[in-house]
Amino acid sequence: MEGSAPESLGTSSSWLRCYRCWSRNLEVQVHYEGVLKVDPDSGEAVDPVEEVQEAVVQCLDCLHDQPHLSLAFYEEDGRRVSRIEAVEDRWERMVAGTPWVASCTVTVDADQVETCSGPDAADALAYGAFGDYGTREFFTHVRFHKHEGDQIVVHMLVELYARSAEEASEVLEQAARGELAITSLAEESRPPAAASGGGDATH
Repeated sequence: MEGSAPESLGTSSSWLRCYRCWSRNLEVQVHYEGVLKVDPDSGEAVDPVEEVQEAVVQCLDCLHDQPHLSLAFYEEDGRRVSRIEAVEDRWERMVAGTPWVASCTVTVDADQVETCSGPDAADALAYGAFGDYGTREFFTHVRFHKHEGDQIVVHMLVELYARSAEEASEVLEQAARGELAITSLAEESRPPAAASGGGDATH
C-alpha cells in the first residue's frame, strides 16, 4: 500500500505500531486505583469494592500516545493475561491515513466547559468541543474562544488522521459536541517512519 502501513491491514503487524511514525517500539503505562476488602482471618486483600484502571499505549520513539490501541485482560489457564488490541472504529483510519489539519469552530453550551481561563483552559475547551477526541486523539490548538450568551464558540486548529478529506470531515462531525463549522481542511505530509520497525514503510 503506497503511503501507508506496508503489511496487509488484516494482520496484527499492520496495527500493532505507532500510527504516526510506524515504530513498533511501544510500551503500556497502566494506572490503577482500587479499594479492596480485607479478609479478617487471612489478612488478604480480596473482593474489589471499586476498581479504576487506565492504560495508555505510548510510542517510545516519537513519544506519542496511541489512541488506536487498547489494553484488554483475559483469563488463560487460571492466570490473568493482558494483551494489546486494536480499537476497531479507529485503527485503520489512523494507521493507513495521513494527517489533516482543520481550522474550525465548535459552538457548545457553556456548562460543557469546565474552565475557560488559567493553565487548564486549553484542555478544557478542547474537551468541551470534542470530548475525549479533543484530548486523546486529536492534536488541538485553541486559538481563542468567545462567549455568546450561554454558549462558548471555540476557535481552533485540529490535526487528525484520516484516509480522505471526506473521512476527516466525518470524524470531526461525529466528535463535535456542538455546532461545527470547518473553515479550511488541508492534508499534511506524514512524519517520517521511525528507524526501529517502521523504516520499511514507503512514502
